[in-house]
Amino acid sequence: MMTEILLSGFGGQGVLFAGKFLCCAGIVEGREVSWLPSYGPEMRGGTCHCSVIISDKIIGTPIVQQPDIFIAFNEPSLARFDPHIKPGGVMVADGSMMVSGVRSTRTDITAFYPSAAQLAADSGLSGLGNLVIIGKLLKEIALFQPETIKKAMQMAVPNTEKNETALLRLENNLKAIALGKTL
Repeated sequence: MMTEILLSGFGGQGVLFAGKFLCCAGIVEGREVSWLPSYGPEMRGGTCHCSVIISDKIIGTPIVQQPDIFIAFNEPSLARFDPHIKPGGVMVADGSMMVSGVRSTRTDITAFYPSAAQLAADSGLSGLGNLVIIGKLLKEIALFQPETIKKAMQMAVPNTEKNETALLRLENNLKAIALGKTL
């Protein structure tokens, strides 16, 4: 089985970290993974997207053109990539970042619009809307075994046994994912 995922938003929203986490989860489960980031020279505030492939077989190319799963962290990303989602695919878009209320008009995909950034901020996890969205995705699609999540996050946030700041980041990241699973 091969799952192609595209994540897109502005730099600073945690797009690349969310993709890295998904790859770490794939590695923990012994799968082949590919992570291909793409961002403009502006970095924070500029356009940013990330292609992730998780597969039971060798991956031929890291480029995702028609994702099975699309994660939109903002309105411009939704507008740009919505037409490319595979029929039957899944989209999770941060509803709190869709300022004009934009929604997909497609009837051949399943779409979710949790207010992830707002919910994270309201829960004392400001800046972790990316992981609230990942939690919602993991609730809706069984990509990984439940025990994989903590191991993958430990891989994505290194040095937690030696560094209190990293340990706090790990704990908050896991709280954000758990929060997303409640949506």
